[in-house]
Formats: sequence, C-alpha cells, structure tokens
Amino acid sequence: MNDSDQYDLVIVGGGMVGASLAIALAGRGLRLALVEAFEPSSNSQPNYDDRAIALAYGTRLIFEAIDVWPALASVAEPIDKIHVSDRGHFGATRLSSHDEGMPALGYVLTARELGRVLNAQLRQDRSLDLIAPARVVDFAQKDDGVAVEIERDGLMRSLRCRLLVAADGGSSSIRQKLDVPVQQWQYGQSAVVANITPSHPHQGVAFERFTDAGPVALLPMTEGRCALVWTVADDEVDSVLALDDEAFITAFQTRFGQRLGRFSQVGRRFAHPLSLMRAKQSVSGRVAIIGNAAHTLHPIAGQGFNLGIRDVAALAEVVADAHAGDRDPGSTDTLANYSRWRIGEQRNVALVTDGLVRLFINPLRAVRVGRNLGLVAMECLPWLKHPLARAAMGLTGRQPRLARGVPLD
Repeated sequence: MNDSDQYDLVIVGGGMVGASLAIALAGRGLRLALVEAFEPSSNSQPNYDDRAIALAYGTRLIFEAIDVWPALASVAEPIDKIHVSDRGHFGATRLSSHDEGMPALGYVLTARELGRVLNAQLRQDRSLDLIAPARVVDFAQKDDGVAVEIERDGLMRSLRCRLLVAADGGSSSIRQKLDVPVQQWQYGQSAVVANITPSHPHQGVAFERFTDAGPVALLPMTEGRCALVWTVADDEVDSVLALDDEAFITAFQTRFGQRLGRFSQVGRRFAHPLSLMRAKQSVSGRVAIIGNAAHTLHPIAGQGFNLGIRDVAALAEVVADAHAGDRDPGSTDTLANYSRWRIGEQRNVALVTDGLVRLFINPLRAVRVGRNLGLVAMECLPWLKHPLARAAMGLTGRQPRLARGVPLD
C-alpha cells in the first residue's frame, strides 16, 4: 500500500455532518480522507436539496469556530421567537431570544445553501483528500487500524486508517456491517415539506403547532418566505402531493390557521417518511458512528441535524486532543471518551422527541387537558421556560469547545 493511501481518519459520507467533521479537523496535521458517493458539486447530492434546515444557536457557534458561519450569515434567517400551540385548545407558550439575552434562538437556511458553503470549504483544504464519487465496498478492523476497500469509476482502491467514521446516513452500510444494535420504529407518517409565502411578515417567528394528525411547523426564511413541515399519514401522502398549488395552499391553511394571514405562493413539495432510529452504541472498535448513521429523529423541535453537529464537535475535540498528545485517534481510550460524552444526549433527545410526538397525538381528554395546562404553566413561569429555550438552542449539558465558539487549537 502506498503512503498516499495511509490516513489517520477516513470519513465515509460527505453530507452536512461528514463534511463539517472534515472541515473541523482539516489543517491540524492529521491525514484525512472523505469518501462520498456523489460529486461535491452535483445537484443530485440528496443531502443538499431545497429542504429548510433549522440551525440551533449552538450550531451557529460551532460553525463560527470552524470558520463556516461568515459565508452562511447572509443566507440564514434568524429565529427570534418560537410559538408553540395545541390546535383547537387553549395551551400555548412562546420562547424569545430577547428573554434569553441572545441574538437569536436559531437560524433557518436551505440545505442547498449550506451544502454550497461546506463544499467550497472542502475544496480549499489541501490537507484533505476528497474521494468522490466513490463508495465503500468493504472494510476490516485490525488491532492498529482499519483496512477500507473503495470503488471509484470501476476501479478498486485500498485505504488504511487509524479511525473510520461512519457519517453515511440513516441506512448506514458501515453500521449495518458492524451489526450495531438499533432501537427503531416507523411512525406511519411522512413530513411534507415546501417553501411558502404568507401575506403577513413572519417577523422571525417559528411556529410549532400540534394537531390531532401530528405536528405542523412553519419556519421563517429569507425573502419573506416560510418553510413548512406538515405531518401527514402515510396513506394520505400521495393525495396531498398530487394537489395543485391552490388546493395545497387551501388544505395547509386549514391545518395551520390564519396567524400569518393568507398563504399565496408555494414551491415544490417533497415527502420524507418519519421514523426513529437510535444506535445503541456510537463506537465499535476503531469505528465512530455520527449524525444520522447514529440517530434519526422525528423532525419535531428540529433537533436531528443539530444533534449530529454536536456529535461532530465532540468527536473533533477528542481526536484533536489525542493527536496533540501524540496518541492514537482511533484507540479504545480516545473513542471511549467520545462514546461516554455522546451516548447520553443521543438517547435523551431521541426519547424527548418521541415522547412529544406521542403526547400531542394522544386523544384522551385527561392527557389533552394536562398538556395544555403544561403549556400555560410554562408561559406563566419563566423558570420553566428557560430550560426549554436552552435545550432548543443546543446549549445544555457538557459543551465541546467548538459548541462554545472556541476553536480546537
């Protein structure tokens, strides 16, 4: 094997999470390779479509620390307030960046814009080998490293690394080959997503509205637009997607209400099946599992991508510290530190998001009254609201340096 095929890290998956990890670690003396199935500039890259991505404020801090945020700031719309309500009932609460003394609770931009910035940064990093389009065919762990077989343009190539990172999405082939046990179920629902224009200015307000059929979210975007996330039963998805623009707007207006006036223009609609998947371990030998490969969540509260970026911040820190101390970045001790750090939050966020879904679709009167009283209590008692706001911003628990806006070096 040539020296050019020897790496400290091989990251599999160049989506938003894998690319962010590569950028966080580039230029620190580590030999890095990023293996991605699509050309970075390809419009077919499924991670980089026109879906809206909600960034928690803590994610902004991570992007600031890895010098990505300056290029994102102009296309990211701030979330100044979050309005949470239970459709047809009295409960509601509001979170405000002003009350938290923060410039924003979070931000919204499209996956395409985020992908454009990340790909531009990847191309600037000379210390990173970007191998794309390519796919991992097989890998084998040994005591001192991992042998990785990849296929590119019909040719096979062998790589060797001390740490293999699985950032290859919810159906991760690496996680499956490792036989990592997962907790998983389908919700029987899909998220219909689109961009839509209201007649009233959104004023930086994000709406999370719980209905008997599932949650509906409306997120503020640039140019006066909003991103909608409409939860629909799987057996209704095709009929909803088949609606023309006028009929779709009317149906969504009925579901959401009049808080932003009448909706007018709507963009292309897409549907994504909703499920929960959580890997019961985030490390296996010399392999670390991050992002959607480790956890796929219901989009309620917009935590999925942000949880994956916090994986990036934690793994980047333990790897950078190991390298600075002349230690093996793929050693048992290094990866045990990462696993202990992340497994608790991954579990807790999955349980909370799943619990919220089940709580707000429960039709029992006692449950309905209880959840509405809870929303009212939160609105009236700031000490109850503050922890919720901090969690929404991704600012709870042990924070990696990047999540505090502090660079790794």
